[in-house]
This record gives sequence, C-alpha cells and structure tokens, in this order.
Amino acid sequence: MIKHVQEQAGGFGSQADGSGGAAAQVIAPLPRVSIQAFCETPEIARLIEQSTSDRRMEKAHVKVQMGGGLAASEAYKNAPTPNVIVIEGDAHRERLLETLDRLAEVCDNDTKVVVVGQVNDVLLYRELMRLGVSDYLVPPFGVVDLVRSLSEIFRAPGADPVGRTVAFVGAKGGVGASTVAHNVSWAIARQLKLDCVVVDLDLAFGTAGLDFNQDPPQGVAEVVFAPDRLDAALVDRLLSKCTEQLSLLAAPATLDRVYDFHEDVFDPLLEILRSNVPCAVLDIPHVWTAWSKRTLIAADEVVLVASPDLANLRNAKNIIDLLRSARPNDAAPRLVLNQVNVPKRAEIKPNDFAKALDLQPSAIVAFDPQLFGTAANNGQMIAETAPSNKVNDAFLELAKKLTGKSEARRVKKTMLDPIMARINWKKAG
Repeated sequence: MIKHVQEQAGGFGSQADGSGGAAAQVIAPLPRVSIQAFCETPEIARLIEQSTSDRRMEKAHVKVQMGGGLAASEAYKNAPTPNVIVIEGDAHRERLLETLDRLAEVCDNDTKVVVVGQVNDVLLYRELMRLGVSDYLVPPFGVVDLVRSLSEIFRAPGADPVGRTVAFVGAKGGVGASTVAHNVSWAIARQLKLDCVVVDLDLAFGTAGLDFNQDPPQGVAEVVFAPDRLDAALVDRLLSKCTEQLSLLAAPATLDRVYDFHEDVFDPLLEILRSNVPCAVLDIPHVWTAWSKRTLIAADEVVLVASPDLANLRNAKNIIDLLRSARPNDAAPRLVLNQVNVPKRAEIKPNDFAKALDLQPSAIVAFDPQLFGTAANNGQMIAETAPSNKVNDAFLELAKKLTGKSEARRVKKTMLDPIMARINWKKAG
C-alpha cells in the first residue's frame, strides 16, 4: 500500500512526487470492481478521470462525482455501495471523521474506502488505518500512485478475495434453477451495480446462452479442455458481455463429445473468478458426479431451487443434509420455492415444505408460464419483459441477500462505532 504519510528519522511528510517514477514496480491490473469517487476539488476529480485511461484500470467501472463525503452519504441512503469509495476530505480533522461517520451509517459492510486528505498528519493516518481505511493519500500524487493504491486493496498479500461464488442447483430437473440463477444475476449486475459472471456448467444442455440471447463461439468448454492455458487473461477473453456489468461463460450445448471430468476440473476457474469478479453465479445442472458435488460444496454460498412436491422435498432434504455435513462451518443453503400454485396440481404448502427441511424460503416464485415462457423465447430476463412485475422484487431481494446488500442500517451510537461496524473496518491490536 502507498504510504503517503510516513514516519521518518527526520519527521514525517513523505509524499508521492506525482511523476510516476515508482512505476517500475509491478502494479497488478484491477479486477472487475466498481469504484465511485466523491471529490471536493476539480483537480482531484480530473486526476481520477485520467486514471480510468490507465491500462490497469481497464476492467474497473469508475464514476466520478462532486460533493465530497456529504454527497456520498446522501447517495447511498437508498442505493447499494460499490466495491470502493474514494472520498476527498478537507484540512479539518474532526470534520473528516464526522464525514466518514455519516458515510459509515449507509455503507454496506464489504465496501473499501480510500481517503484523499489535505493534511500530512501521521496521527490522523494512524487513526484511519486503525479504523481500516484502505489508504490515505495526500496531494500531490499522480495517476500511477492512485492506480497502485487501488490495485493493492485487492492484490496485496493477505488481501481478502475480491468476490464470492454462488451455486444455483435444482432439487429436481425442470424446476427452473437456471431461470432463477439468470434473473438473480441480472439483478446483481443491473440493480446492485456489481460485476457478475454467469458460468453455465451444463455443458451439454445449458440454456444461459439462450436466456441472455448470446451465441459466443467460445465459453466454459475451453476452460476445462485446455487447463494448461488457463489464467485470468484467458478467462477474460472467453467472457461474453451481456450488459456493462454482466458477463457469461456459456456452455457449448452440443453433443459431439462427452463431458466426464475429474472432480477438481473447475477448481482453478473458481479461484480465478474469486480473485477477479465480485460475484460469480454457477449454474450447476441436476446431475450427481464427482465434479458437480465438489463444485457445490466448494461454493461460497448455495441456492437450492425446488418445486413444492414430494420428489422435490426428498431430493432437497438429501442435498441439504449433505451440505450441512460437508460444510459444518458455513451457512445453510438458501431455499427458493419456484413454480408455486400450479393449477390443479396437488402441492405441499410452502410452510409445510419449509418446516420439513427446517429451512425458511429466501424467495417464493409463483407459477406464471406466460411470463416466463415469453421471456425465455425472447432471450430476455423478466425485468426486461415485464419490468413492473412483482417477481422482480423477489429476484432483487435474493440478490441483496447473496451479496450482503440487505442488512438493515444500524442506528448510530457513537461517532466511530458505525464506521467500525458497518464498513467492516477492524480495530488493530
């Protein structure tokens, strides 16, 4: 991390020269993260804008606004926060801390914060670092210095993984697990503004390409059939762009070869995705093989989609029991009841279904063949076909839960308490 405020034998006050002379050091490219800056001065706003043209910022989504911390705290009262917030403060120490205090009350718990200050104050620097601020930069500094600081938030040794993997699986074939996965992915990317990659692991019969109206020449098959070539650059080339922040690793959906894999075949891909994308949605087919079991168990979170009948109940219980046994230190899988209230079909009531599994549904989606059929045939998501339909709220709420964007805001108790609690800033020592 760039230490623009440093203690030295002759005092403190070392600053970047802004010339980029330290650029000989290797700076890793930023992953697919969202960065929003709230500036007080045109000079800092211009510098951040200039940083977007740096090759290492190519994958990052950057938005620059004026208004400083006050504007940021207002902006996020009713909106999810990005991966990184850059705040420009002024020379008043207490005012800066109060600004961060207000911001903390509306921030999601995984947001990183970089502060651009005006005071080369080692005591302030120490205090911000104790609270977990990712970096404190003091002008003058250059584009390279800013890029290095942002890069090291994610690439420095010991840094937390950029993202998480969420596996969607059906308790039974045909229950709509892929449809739910794709619509939730859309909500993550379009409404929560987080970069998301959908990985269609049903190589023979996957429908993600159809659902997103994509027909890429390459996809997930190239990952597993050329493991020696696999790296982040290859994965990036194989992605098919669906929207600005939603990408797809499509399945070939062909039967010219069989897809029998070793159990750890997808492990390298998942590690690359965790290091480069805030959210990777794994669309796992309803099969039971060594690789599907391993992928399901290895996911950071599991969403189990089921319809309310006896076969689904039996299968769901078996899957949940397996996951609870194999993942004793992880949260229970999330349950989605789909295709509920099919006319003239005998169904298990949602409450009874949930009680039998000892698991409350995270979403209940009513049977609506006209709506879902139209969307599928048009290669669209429900939010595109019927933006005002209430089912979109269910997909959005599930997206919030999976990305940690749904926790209730805490009432402020002390000036520093919300910062420590809401932005996941940890007190050192």
